[in-house]
Amino acid sequence: MRLSLSSQSEPMSELNTTPLIDILLVLLVMLIITLPPVTNSLDLPLPRPKLDSVVQPDKVRNVVAVTPNDAVLWNGRPVTDAGLAALLHEAAALKPEPVLELAPDGRASYAESARVLRLVRLSGANRVGFVGNERYRDFSR
Repeated sequence: MRLSLSSQSEPMSELNTTPLIDILLVLLVMLIITLPPVTNSLDLPLPRPKLDSVVQPDKVRNVVAVTPNDAVLWNGRPVTDAGLAALLHEAAALKPEPVLELAPDGRASYAESARVLRLVRLSGANRVGFVGNERYRDFSR
């Protein structure tokens, strides 16, 4: 911009773009803040409630646990990968299908927990739930 010291009052012929740039920067910051963070996810089909019938709790349930030293337990007993896959296929084939409860320990490795979840998904189990997660809701421990 140039300053004019003349006594004539002429309209300014240049456009002041500073407010326009300020508004664009504010809109850009608002857009960046409102974008959701990118998260990694694992697709696991969860059971859907049947709307036409009353949901009754199933008394038969199986617990798959992953311990801190990455051992896999089926109802408290250690199992191998092949044994776990066979047990999952047997449980998925039962009518009515028993509830499968996944209880990975918070200190277990992510890779082992993800591998067990993959075996559960490949077995075709539909009644799957996570248990024991309330232990990790506080970070103070």
